[in-house]
Amino acid sequence: MNDFRINDDDALTLIDLRAILDWLATPPSVQAEDELAPLHKHLTALRDTRTAAHQRHKVLDLLYDRTQRIVTRLLPDLVGVALPLSRRVRHTVRGMQGVLLMVAEDYLATLDELDDHLVKGLRRPPEQTVWRAIDALARHQLISNHAASPYGSGVWKLANRAYRIAREGGYADVHLRDTEGTIEDVYLRACLLACTQPASFTSREIGLVVDYIRRFGSRATLLPQAQAASAEGVFWVDLDRDMPPTSANRRPPPEGALCFACEQLAQLAEEQVDALAAGAGTDDLDLPATAATPAGHGVLRRLAQHWGHPGKRRFLRRRQNYRAVLCVGLPALWQLFREQQTLAGDLTSWMVTNESPDGYAVMHVSGKTSRLAAGDVVALRTENSSDWQVCIVRWALSENPEHLELGLQILATRATAATLANPAVGDAGGQLPVLLLPALPPLHPTEALVAAVGTTLPQPNRMILLVERDNLEVRQVRAIELKEQTASIEIVAIEPDTAP
Repeated sequence: MNDFRINDDDALTLIDLRAILDWLATPPSVQAEDELAPLHKHLTALRDTRTAAHQRHKVLDLLYDRTQRIVTRLLPDLVGVALPLSRRVRHTVRGMQGVLLMVAEDYLATLDELDDHLVKGLRRPPEQTVWRAIDALARHQLISNHAASPYGSGVWKLANRAYRIAREGGYADVHLRDTEGTIEDVYLRACLLACTQPASFTSREIGLVVDYIRRFGSRATLLPQAQAASAEGVFWVDLDRDMPPTSANRRPPPEGALCFACEQLAQLAEEQVDALAAGAGTDDLDLPATAATPAGHGVLRRLAQHWGHPGKRRFLRRRQNYRAVLCVGLPALWQLFREQQTLAGDLTSWMVTNESPDGYAVMHVSGKTSRLAAGDVVALRTENSSDWQVCIVRWALSENPEHLELGLQILATRATAATLANPAVGDAGGQLPVLLLPALPPLHPTEALVAAVGTTLPQPNRMILLVERDNLEVRQVRAIELKEQTASIEIVAIEPDTAP
């Protein structure tokens, strides 16, 4: 009679699988972040087990479901966070991204093994495996965008590989049960988000961008590479490289690149913001309620710009290494340009890492940065100058709690502090601090106001400006063009109002 024996490896495999299943049977922790460490441990243990592929995938499916629930609970905590992220929040971000990346890697690594089991009659559709892998990677990238951190190394290469596998397998556009969209839908949504320059949006604005893409992203269309040069708003992806989409305006697509056009999507965003300005409701346009706010209008305008008219770099950037100080936020700048620097708040110290004629890239050195966000207004003074330049924060990136980089675009080389008194808003409007930027023909032929978002009214409403120079100057002006609108400020071109 033959003895039935279990070798040591099999015994360890059974122990590991039992530990994973026992943990999965326990209720989720009250604090969702407490789930990340054991989840990472069990994913690592599952990698080391020597069980059949179909059995390992059953357990991986359970861990994937748990991962999705944890990430769904934790994502709202990233909305509205200050930069740079605190150590605790950064630890949670890295924990979420780590388990999502492991899930995606494990799904893709075992596709060949699943093909072997298909031959043996153990049905495991490859499209379900690839969908879950690419969904995990899309969430990983979304977390990077919420946290204003660069994409992790290899993440886009994995996503591009997963999509290529689905295309070559003929199931990229197949609808799967209990999933939101096809593999192609999930992949293109991630690409569309990357095309918007996510670092130029605050974490709150990212939520609106994601919602908008979910509603209308199907208007982005794949197109043959031969048409890429002649179409508007075209982006391309090299599926063999570790890189997000690139604008065809900046660089022509290489041979074999995946090309897609966002022209229709950009045109829709433009039409919707015009309709909102004319009084249409968000329900009529199938938009979320936040799109009706002034900041929401600004998001739609920037989406139309990024998707439909991605610009080329106008100037070469020169590497630098000198110090500068920043004054942050409209209230602080207002005090600063009233020559009351002591009331302007704490100045922060930065290192200029590169510059061009229209802006700077700066890296934080010291000082509190909790008020900083993409779209805010700052004043910058370099160590070689006594003058303050007014800039807008075009993007913000933070790799760790000690690191923060900003991209600044110069708005003006000087400004005047003024007070806006708008009779149209009555007592509720009060007198509001604004900055008056000088005209700079031919680029900026008229003066402009920098005001808190939502405080200026469109033409033909009159605005009264109180400017304190040698004497109090009272000026009646009207808005002629909205130049910029972000979550923090709006920039409005103005001209004298001579109407009686």
